[in-house]
Amino acid sequence: MKLELGKINIKSVKLGNETSVKDGVLTISEENIKKIVLDDDHIKNVKVELAAPGEKTRITPVKDVIEPRVKVSGPGGQFPGMISKVDVVGSGRTNVLSGVAVVTCGKIVGFQEGLIDMSGPGAEYTPFSQTLNVCLVIEPVDGLQQHVYETAARTAGFKIADYIGKAAKDVKPDKVETYETKPLLEAIAEFPKLPKVGYVYMLQTQGLLHDTYVYGVDAKKIVPTMLYPTEVMDGAIVSGNCVSACDKNTTYHHQNNPIIEDLYARHGKDINFIGVIITNENVFLADKERSSNWTAKMCRQLGFDAVIISQEGFGNPDTDLIMNCKKIEAEGIKTVIVTDEYAGRDGKSQSLADADAAADAVVTGGNANEVIVLPPMDKVIGMLDYTDKIAGGFAGSLRPDGSIEAEIQVITGATNEIGFNKITAREL
Repeated sequence: MKLELGKINIKSVKLGNETSVKDGVLTISEENIKKIVLDDDHIKNVKVELAAPGEKTRITPVKDVIEPRVKVSGPGGQFPGMISKVDVVGSGRTNVLSGVAVVTCGKIVGFQEGLIDMSGPGAEYTPFSQTLNVCLVIEPVDGLQQHVYETAARTAGFKIADYIGKAAKDVKPDKVETYETKPLLEAIAEFPKLPKVGYVYMLQTQGLLHDTYVYGVDAKKIVPTMLYPTEVMDGAIVSGNCVSACDKNTTYHHQNNPIIEDLYARHGKDINFIGVIITNENVFLADKERSSNWTAKMCRQLGFDAVIISQEGFGNPDTDLIMNCKKIEAEGIKTVIVTDEYAGRDGKSQSLADADAAADAVVTGGNANEVIVLPPMDKVIGMLDYTDKIAGGFAGSLRPDGSIEAEIQVITGATNEIGFNKITAREL
């Protein structure tokens, strides 16, 4: 399956009477965006605000981040099973508005959302301080159930990313990147002397708003499944969860998974990148056993020599991570796991909730319990009245002057477990 990504570099975003892309400038119609969002009668109001890198702006609480794209050729549309019909994506041409993100935000329903600072020390921890952000501040109708509110907010983000992306359908890209994975037997035959490498992609699926969707299906309902990597790159997987902000995979992360991109960069040179196995993170032990058994079986069945395993979240999912690692290693397949740590503010506590001697090759996104002081900002997009309750915050986190003292856990993407972040740790 071959996918071309046409990258259109956007230098600035402004509000206007219509939505268009011209000479690197994205103009968006606030009126049209509001009309699309408010077509859902679960939403009472929406504000459209812009945030650019370097501004003294704080966006919070962040629910999802989405990259605007449009299908130019080939089957499917954006976010199949969510807002487009369920065609198989991952082939043809998709145009990408590089440098732009749609950020949905609004009141929290629990305690696991986050923030994005566009400048200051917090900006160093999130990739979304470097994107031109079109922010949707969503207000639900009164009395709306939590899960219905989250569905409405999530869908609004997808609709607006799709709407903005369509403005670039006929725009000539600045660069076209091509990715291809051939059917299994062809892929193995193409580079017979190179080690066959796969990617085990663990998806957050613990329920109670800890969900991920694959072609519109809640992934806790699936058994481990193989995908072409290009399907992931073309919007087959989207976020629907409220896990801690630091290691949450937003939809933008799924669209731009750096593990997949890095494996493609090595493909045909020193590895043969065969494909992706998606698996879930379960609550009950029997489900964990089933999924990890199937994952290890598939790795062996597909003939992998080595795999990278990434997780999402922490605590309970650490068990799924170690089960996958241990069982895949038992099949004679080398593993590298990608995770983050909750090692306490002094860094001396146990980093993961589970461990095994087989997990001897580990990449970490850093310690989420590290404490940071975020200075006050001139502008807040969203609201701050929940700050002391958010995961990583505590009583008194929000100071009278508007500054915030909290763990980096509150920052969207700070310790991301697919490596889409700026920090790590190295054994000395």
